Amino acid sequence: MDKNFQEEFMQIIKFEPPLYKQRHQFVRDLVEKYKPKKVADLGCADCRLLWMLKFCSCIGVLAGLDICANAMKEKMYTLSPLPVDYLQPSERSLTITLHHGSVAHKDPCMLGFDLVTCIELIEHLEESELNKFPDVVFGFMAPSIVVISTPNSDFNPLLPGVMLHRHPDHKFEWSQAQFQSWALETARCYDYSVEFTGVGDPPTGMEKVGFCTQIGVFIRKYPPSGLSVQSETPTEAVYKTIFKVVYPSLKDEKYLQNAVISEVIFTAQIIKRRLMSKREEYGDDPGRKSKFQLSMDCFSDQLGKLVVEKNMEPFVSGNEVYIPLATIFSFPKVNQLCGTFEKLCKLIAGKVTLSNDGSAVMFSIEHENEEN
Repeated sequence: MDKNFQEEFMQIIKFEPPLYKQRHQFVRDLVEKYKPKKVADLGCADCRLLWMLKFCSCIGVLAGLDICANAMKEKMYTLSPLPVDYLQPSERSLTITLHHGSVAHKDPCMLGFDLVTCIELIEHLEESELNKFPDVVFGFMAPSIVVISTPNSDFNPLLPGVMLHRHPDHKFEWSQAQFQSWALETARCYDYSVEFTGVGDPPTGMEKVGFCTQIGVFIRKYPPSGLSVQSETPTEAVYKTIFKVVYPSLKDEKYLQNAVISEVIFTAQIIKRRLMSKREEYGDDPGRKSKFQLSMDCFSDQLGKLVVEKNMEPFVSGNEVYIPLATIFSFPKVNQLCGTFEKLCKLIAGKVTLSNDGSAVMFSIEHENEEN
């Protein structure tokens, strides 16, 4: 939240990468360590952190909350799937939702998260909101991990241009002692442990002032009882959902079917081209039939190793080429997508031209012969 203002006065002390990137990287490193499946970013503002986290393969649910709807709306399009996400769906499912509301209010949509991040948030809260904040986040939401970052006022004298606060919207800025006192008391009240760290190293010889941004990482000691949370769960939502997107995923059978059909046709076409190339090379001489049979050297390493059995050999009959499904299923990509031969048959049924008995993909070469 402080990026633009910091750049104006940080002429002597420069952080590389910029502080906001260091904060976001800190969260990403934490995600890589703990592998949370559901992550909520409170005070998400321009959604930059959410955008970074959407690339973490362990995360299946991302949610953002901010009191300023316009800030989210301006950048929420960056969270939408790209064309490549539809062309090559991921194996994981991912849902991203943005909510408009205050961290001082409880809403059931924020229950069940593994990690909650509050990056440069608490210093923007009024005293009444700050008093409610711990009960909402640690008592009601009760995630396994909470990350809170906030400016370290001990560092402020080193920042040219800072008179009182680093940002005009800051209601306060805590020293290391103040933040640690608040964090330790909050952790004690809600059965969390807390470790202190930060980003933005002080100049050499001034280590006592601490990090420019101080960070507390709270780890829940015990699973929530459930009873206390349920009794306090609001019956009605208080946040307004302003954005929601579900990414295409191979866990959705519609996208899985499309991917399988595409891969089956691609694989069959490759085999067909190799087969027709061999046919042109050796002709129809019965005495050279063995040379005409498909062999391992017909395939590139990229397509994987294919074990060809007698009943899996592609063949030409009249103006038709037949590529056995058993051969296609032997290719690693097809096998990985389908899992079982039965599922392969189910997914392509009625979508790919098959032989009468359904055992092979069939292509016509009549037009190819006419062109030749």
